[in-house]
Amino acid sequence: MRVYELQPREGFDALTLTERPSPEVAAGQVKVRVRATSLNYRDLSVARGAKNRKAPVVPLSDGAGEVIAVGAGVTRFKEGDRVMANFFPSWQDGELSDFHHARALGGGQDGMLAEEVVLAETSWVRVPEHLSFEQAATLPCAGVTAWNAMFEATQLRPGQVVLLQGTGGVSVFGLQLAKAAGATTIVTSSSEAKRKRALELGADHVLDYVAEPKWGDAARALTGGRGVDLVVEVGGPGTFDQSIAALRYGGTMSLLGVLTGLRGEVNTYGLFHKALRVAGIYVGSVAMFERFNHALSANRITPIVDKVFGFEQARAAYEHLASGSHFGKVVISV
Repeated sequence: MRVYELQPREGFDALTLTERPSPEVAAGQVKVRVRATSLNYRDLSVARGAKNRKAPVVPLSDGAGEVIAVGAGVTRFKEGDRVMANFFPSWQDGELSDFHHARALGGGQDGMLAEEVVLAETSWVRVPEHLSFEQAATLPCAGVTAWNAMFEATQLRPGQVVLLQGTGGVSVFGLQLAKAAGATTIVTSSSEAKRKRALELGADHVLDYVAEPKWGDAARALTGGRGVDLVVEVGGPGTFDQSIAALRYGGTMSLLGVLTGLRGEVNTYGLFHKALRVAGIYVGSVAMFERFNHALSANRITPIVDKVFGFEQARAAYEHLASGSHFGKVVISV
């Protein structure tokens, strides 16, 4: 089978198309012919750090395809079923642990940018019937993360206000889910074209964070001075203080991104003064993925795919995501 590996080279030069033997299927495992994969910001970081890896790894956590073989004892799936793999294949339910964390696809173990993938049957979930492979491939990381950030770690309710940063995969999923839940949405973006698209998707308010560097205060003003109930924080230290400014007393920040870095000063006064709750979000379990899928099916939510690249165009897909010009998800067909 054809497969991409991240080999020990600089930057995106690490991405290498090669061949491997078709994987065997053991008892309790499911073999899938991958049809589409999608990229996340994490995949850029993994590729850029590939020069320091001790061994090559197949990249990408996200993918969808059809079952082509099942091992002895498999009962949940049969040949022809359309499935997606969970980001953490071993995390079924409950709390995340070091064991699950070390087995993340496309990092701790081989990922989805291959023609065939074998995982335990408990690692796969069914594709919602109304979605294509390309759409389904966007769900495992960004989609589940948005779901966890708004409905697992906290519980967004109708009439509440949620602030979403930017128009990447997580934030666009967040916008779609929040609108389905009857929440009011505020989206930040420096791009006029992206702000317009966010409004077309149902955003109630948009803010230009460049024109309004104190966008946290601007967001709070949009709520009549009360503050937003939830911030889906994808930026990290560079946006943290503005998120605190935007939040109401007793509000929640779902912290999941590091777009502005891994470390920085934290406004501890703002945290305790407003009695805020910060929930760390790292994708989610298989059980969360299943609940997310039920919500997608019930509301007929269709993921926003920015662009689809061919399998041989994988590097171009990486470069497109790295450019920051995307709205929604970047997909690679397989």
